Amino acid sequence: MDFQQQESQQPSSVSGMSLEEMIELLAANIYRFQQETQAMAEQVQLLTSEMADQVHLLASRITQLTSYVSEELPSQTVVDVKKDESAIILTSDMELQEFQENGSKDADEKDVEVQEMGPQHQLVQVNEPTHLSGSILVQFSSISLDPVGPLPPPPDSRQNRAIIVANNQNNTVDLNALLAFKAAIFDPQRIIPTNWSTSTSVCNWIGITCNARHHRVAAIDLSYMGIAGTIPPELGNLSFLVRLNVMNNSFHGHLPTELSRLLRLKYINLEGNAFEGELPSWLGALTALRYLSFRDNGFSGSLSGRLSNFTKLETISLGFNFFTGNLSEEFSALPKLTVLDIQFNQLVGPLPLALFNLSSLQVIGFTNNSLSGSLQAHICNYLPQLKGLYLSLNNFEGEIPSGIGECSRLQVLSLSHNKFRGYIPKEIWNLTTLTQLYLGGNDLTGEIPKIIGNLYNLEILSMERANITGIIPQEIGNLSKLELLILESNRLRGPIPLKLFNSSTTRLISLAENDLSGKLPSTIGAFLPNLEGLYLGGNEFTGTILTSISNASRLRMLDLGVNHFTGAIPRSLGNLRLLEQFVISQNDFSEDSLSTELSFIISLSNCKHLRRLWINENPLNGFLPKSIGNLSSSLEFIDATRCGIRSEIPSSIGNLSNLIGLNFATNSLTGVIPTTIKWLLKLQMIDLTDNQIQGAIPSELCYLLNLEGLYLAKNKLSGVVPSGLGNVTTLRYVYLNSNNLSSRDILGMDMSENCLTGPLPAEIGNLKALVYLNLSNNQYLGGIPSTVGTLQDLQELALEHNKLQGLIPDSMKNMLQLQHLDLSFNNLEGEIPNSLHVLSNLQYFNVSYNRLRGPIPHGGPFTNFTNLSFLSNEALCGAPWRQPCTSTFQHESGTKRIVMIVLLALGSVILALVISIFLMRSKLRKKTLAPTQNLLLMAIFERASFHELRKITNGFSESNLLGSGSFGSVYKGIRENGMVWAIEVFDLQLEGAFKSFDRECEVLSCLVIEI
Repeated sequence: MDFQQQESQQPSSVSGMSLEEMIELLAANIYRFQQETQAMAEQVQLLTSEMADQVHLLASRITQLTSYVSEELPSQTVVDVKKDESAIILTSDMELQEFQENGSKDADEKDVEVQEMGPQHQLVQVNEPTHLSGSILVQFSSISLDPVGPLPPPPDSRQNRAIIVANNQNNTVDLNALLAFKAAIFDPQRIIPTNWSTSTSVCNWIGITCNARHHRVAAIDLSYMGIAGTIPPELGNLSFLVRLNVMNNSFHGHLPTELSRLLRLKYINLEGNAFEGELPSWLGALTALRYLSFRDNGFSGSLSGRLSNFTKLETISLGFNFFTGNLSEEFSALPKLTVLDIQFNQLVGPLPLALFNLSSLQVIGFTNNSLSGSLQAHICNYLPQLKGLYLSLNNFEGEIPSGIGECSRLQVLSLSHNKFRGYIPKEIWNLTTLTQLYLGGNDLTGEIPKIIGNLYNLEILSMERANITGIIPQEIGNLSKLELLILESNRLRGPIPLKLFNSSTTRLISLAENDLSGKLPSTIGAFLPNLEGLYLGGNEFTGTILTSISNASRLRMLDLGVNHFTGAIPRSLGNLRLLEQFVISQNDFSEDSLSTELSFIISLSNCKHLRRLWINENPLNGFLPKSIGNLSSSLEFIDATRCGIRSEIPSSIGNLSNLIGLNFATNSLTGVIPTTIKWLLKLQMIDLTDNQIQGAIPSELCYLLNLEGLYLAKNKLSGVVPSGLGNVTTLRYVYLNSNNLSSRDILGMDMSENCLTGPLPAEIGNLKALVYLNLSNNQYLGGIPSTVGTLQDLQELALEHNKLQGLIPDSMKNMLQLQHLDLSFNNLEGEIPNSLHVLSNLQYFNVSYNRLRGPIPHGGPFTNFTNLSFLSNEALCGAPWRQPCTSTFQHESGTKRIVMIVLLALGSVILALVISIFLMRSKLRKKTLAPTQNLLLMAIFERASFHELRKITNGFSESNLLGSGSFGSVYKGIRENGMVWAIEVFDLQLEGAFKSFDRECEVLSCLVIEI
């Protein structure tokens, strides 16, 4: 059993991900990093803009206030100052004389600041007079001023013309809104509950920023705080809010419509939460919005009509949600849009034409949707700023347009995994700004041209599964910035260019599944200091693994499988301390002739991150080292099938506590299965098939509660099968054939809910000690073998939901311990053996939904079974709730069937005559029947709820059963008005039930009741 196939068909998978999925994820992460960098730049720009606006407003205000001082002021002015307030007084050529608290106590001078603002002006500020309350008496001298210029007097009082009090008290509206927000969230770190206290100003709360002019809440930033909860509607009262950022938390629920009142909002980022619902229609009211990110949430529904009216919007990020439907042409209403990211959703249809007319667009992202159609030939005519085009994982078709070559600033072109065909336009190879190119998963034609060397900025080249032919050009080795090269699963041939192994920037080379040939260079690894993954499997390479490969000290993934490599496996591989996956399957590697142990396994014990070791199908012909247990504790899979291993399984194998799959099939292993195997608690599959293992199956296997497959066939095992295996509920595949085992002690077997097919084997009768057998929900065919009757200790037999045919074997009468027998949902025929009445311990019996006929056994346990045990069969009879059987039923069943057919035919003729009469009379009355009478006719067809039907039939009890047919049963019911009803209950699980129901409705619809 090759468990490599269970985990992945591609050796290039990492952590259960295919290479192309890794590439797309990497591209998404790179794109996300670019987005976050751009967002940070936009934030700085917004803050700079806001600061500039504030400075401008402050300068204007000072000028205006100075102009207001144009007449003589009183010699003293009383200014009300509450505790924790500041009084800011603008004076012109004034001298501050005295501060008194209620006229009785001088204020400390440290609470007063006088700042010169020019020859004519002073700014006098009372700083946090926490020891003051009530009124502060402010006296001035030399208050006679010359007019500065004509200005209309403000509507305030004369004192306020010269004195402006800026109140820094917590704004009540903002305070209440934030307290409601606080009550709606859960902070496991308790930062918010502790810091957001009414004893301090909201402007000092963590995550809150106030504007300088009004001291109102202008920004909320609670990103990356691990907070959960909802957004309360009170947040819509923060009328000065410009920025809202709660990204990467656990918020959920719908967004309240009250947020539409945030008319100053420019930036909203809800990325990385669990919000749901449609994209709010009220977003259009936020006309000042510049940045919108709802990425990575649970939003759904259509986007049509939701993205208009944003004349200032620059960034839309809606990726990783569940949006559906087509895209509309409303993008034309977004003149300043630079970033459009709606990746990883469920959008369909073509891209709207208006999208390609937005000259400000820099990024278009629709990766992983279901978009279709072809791309415009002149896609870049009106996109001079385009830097990123992300359209991978869709259903686009046709040729890749040559017009893409006009996007002179393009850095990322991602078109992989679509239905593009034809040649790669030569114009693409002239996009010198390209850093990432993804074209894999298409049906392309042609070779990689030499002019690929023009892409000197290229960092990622991904063209896997693209039907590319020819050789790998030498010029690809000139791409000095190349980090990822993925050309796997094409039809490339010839050797690998030597220059490719001399790139200090390269991190991944994947050339697997091609027709490449030749030997690896002797210096491989010497000039690849950053190489992390080398995938060369599935080619025609020859030669040996050279020790120089160990110089690639950062190597994590090494796949050389399915080639023609020979020689010994170098021990220097142990120097690859970061190695996670080592694949040399299906080569001709052998062990050093001077060693009997597989010494390379000993060296791999230095690789503490090793998770997969696939060395299968190599003529290693050596011993497993006793120190195999020193391999990485992270090791999950070992496959050493067909390696000629000729030793015992070392007991140290029990040290590999994270092992999931262990495959030593088809070797020459001897000895016994070590009992230390009990420590492999995560083991899901063990395959020791076709070896020379002796002794008993260790009972320690019963500790492996995650085991799904146990393959021990073709060995020399003896003794009994551990009864505890019946407690391993995950076990689905057990192969013990061709051993010397005794099966007499197997007590339980559960193989239910699989796809097992074929006939039930007659050898099932050899499991004499079997107490529990469950083979339900499979695809078994044929009859139930009569040998099942030899299982005289069996207490439960479950064969329901299969495709079993034929008769119920009479030998079942010998299963005297049987308590549970379920044969329902099969195709069994004939009669229920009357001999089954001797099964006195039988408590549950079900043969429903078969094709059984004849009398139901009476006596014994059958006196306790109800109609539910016999539903939907052809012609069962004899029980109290069914029609009685005639005395000659069992002996003259053939004659009776003929009589029934005749009666049915005769009844059909009579029914047809009755219907014809009704139809004729209906036509005669149709001309004279008034419209009101038609309404009356409709009214007499009464309706009843299911609850009433259940009531009048006593819960569809057997006492109300009138009879059963092929597709259902008919029950009698009497309504409160005395009307007798016949209610037919159809079994919709039977094929043809719907057709039968339709036919009866057609017949009834033709009947007209005379009044």
